[in-house]
Amino acid sequence: MADAAAPSPGKHAPAMRAYGYLAFIVGLCLTVWVCLYVADAQQQQIALRFQRDCDKVQRDTEVRLQTYFDMLLSIKGMYALEDRIERGQFRRFIGQLDLAQRYPGFQAIQFVRRVAPDGLAGFAEAVRQDRSDGGDGFPQFRVHPANARGEHYVIEYTEPLKGNENAFGLDLAALPPHLRALRLGADSGAIVATERITLVQDASGQPGFVARAPVYRNGAALHTVEQRRAALVGFVAIVFRVNTLMREVVEPALLQNLRVRVNDAGYLRDGGAAPANQDNLMFDSAGQLGAKAAASAPAAPGLSTRLELSMGERRWVLRFEGRGGPRYSRDPAAVGLIAVAGFIISTLIAALLVAWQRRRELSGQLGQALEEQRALQESLITAEKMASLGALVAGIAHELNTPIGNSLLTATALSDMAVEFERKLSGEGGVKRSVLQAHLGDVRQACAIMAGSLARAAELITSFKQVAVDQASGQRRRFRLDELLHDTLATYAVQLRRANCTVRLDVAADLEFDSYPGSLGQVLSNLLNNALLHGFEGRDSGTITISARREDDGMVRLALRDDGSGMAPATLRRVFDPFFTTKMGQGGSGLGMNIVYNIVGAVLKGKISIDSAPGEGTTVVLTLPLALPAAVQPPPRLRLLRRGRGRSGRAAVAA
Repeated sequence: MADAAAPSPGKHAPAMRAYGYLAFIVGLCLTVWVCLYVADAQQQQIALRFQRDCDKVQRDTEVRLQTYFDMLLSIKGMYALEDRIERGQFRRFIGQLDLAQRYPGFQAIQFVRRVAPDGLAGFAEAVRQDRSDGGDGFPQFRVHPANARGEHYVIEYTEPLKGNENAFGLDLAALPPHLRALRLGADSGAIVATERITLVQDASGQPGFVARAPVYRNGAALHTVEQRRAALVGFVAIVFRVNTLMREVVEPALLQNLRVRVNDAGYLRDGGAAPANQDNLMFDSAGQLGAKAAASAPAAPGLSTRLELSMGERRWVLRFEGRGGPRYSRDPAAVGLIAVAGFIISTLIAALLVAWQRRRELSGQLGQALEEQRALQESLITAEKMASLGALVAGIAHELNTPIGNSLLTATALSDMAVEFERKLSGEGGVKRSVLQAHLGDVRQACAIMAGSLARAAELITSFKQVAVDQASGQRRRFRLDELLHDTLATYAVQLRRANCTVRLDVAADLEFDSYPGSLGQVLSNLLNNALLHGFEGRDSGTITISARREDDGMVRLALRDDGSGMAPATLRRVFDPFFTTKMGQGGSGLGMNIVYNIVGAVLKGKISIDSAPGEGTTVVLTLPLALPAAVQPPPRLRLLRRGRGRSGRAAVAA
């Protein structure tokens, strides 16, 4: 087999490094893409959280205002029973609502009385004398500011009165923002809120507004504007401080990262499109306690939105800005972790790719070395077989030498006797009867000697021929085990005689195999040669016992036992290893027992076990099937790289 040129270890090193660099760069690009994707996903999550927060503030504000307006309508319902409610009744009704605990966002609840121009003095005097709440009246009551216009809208009841004294007696007709809201409410019959105002009862100057619902005379027609104006009695109102209201709506923790501003864009009937400015600013969370950090923090890019709210016939515009902080900030740790993990993974993939390429190169070199080793092993196997055949031929030649030499000697003596008999026959005296009888006796004896010697030679030649044909052809056939043993022992007669070795056979004559006799003969030859070479070394004699018996399931147990020197446990463990021998450098190749192991397992489909101990001899047990399956064919070559072990864990000395 021609040897292939082995690739240089560094031949593909640049290509491998290029693959590694490429994998590393691709890994880094993927890592950057994943980092950008995660950062974008985080930004989307932040935007979604910001939008949810804004929607929540807008929704909570609307729900809270609607709750107050519903309460305002319930107070209006009280006037539906009696449009002249006394102060004491009004106070008791408001007290039962427990507004200070349930709705703390209002400043006051009021009733505004519509007063005709000519009835203003009488109205003022009636309030001063009003003792319906159980008090002494209000002798200091006065309507303010002075207003010479037409009808008046005076705050008659205000609860609680404490803290709202400045609003008591206030004539709203003198205040244009209030007057317009009153007229819109009277004409529409709906709840109408004022624009941003400064409450007279609030010294802090915070923005406020008032929502009022009109109260009409019971039983009056209210189908037209003129009818509603004519039936108007007054208004029930709720006074709000916007900061107090929004404090109920917006969670303080949310204001740490969210700036909320509310502007009044005007009445809906006017379009409600007034631009946001400082004059119509109703609320700014940046000025609230706990929100100053959000005001000073930089605005988060892309986090701003604008929502609208319809309230009391007015449009409020809610503007939101996200501020830097934990709520609307990306998580750099996650992106950093992904970047570090991507770098490590890219490095590992590059290293693995280089290692994989190197492994492929080494695998190619290893495969070539393996083929060379197999070729060498096949050569050694052939040499082992030829050496075995040479020993077989030498033994047969030596064994044939005796019968053939005897036959030649007898033939020569017979020829001399024939010449002597012919001389006597041609002589003068002739041949006596006794001489003729003696000659015939010698001839018969010579023929018997020649026949016996030639028969022995023919038997040896037949055995050698059968063994040689079986081992050379490897054909499967039916054969008897005792005949195979007889032929194999005949070829080892000289070696056994030299070693003064006795062979005892205990084999039944009915053990007929359907197998490969050549392979089994080679196994027996190697085992006999092992015993002679190792077991009886340094001994004058020995005994080999070969026994065979039938077992269940069509198996035969064939045992070869010698009473030789045995072996050490270290040798026993390695007996089937290829190229292991105790005769290294003394003619042993180390392949004998490895060949035996492979033939028994791969060709004969059996098992082998060895039992031995120093000074106690060696026993080799073969468990073989009488008939091989029909599909079994001998392998074209024996693989010596298998590491064999016997079933019993013991081994014999390797050749």
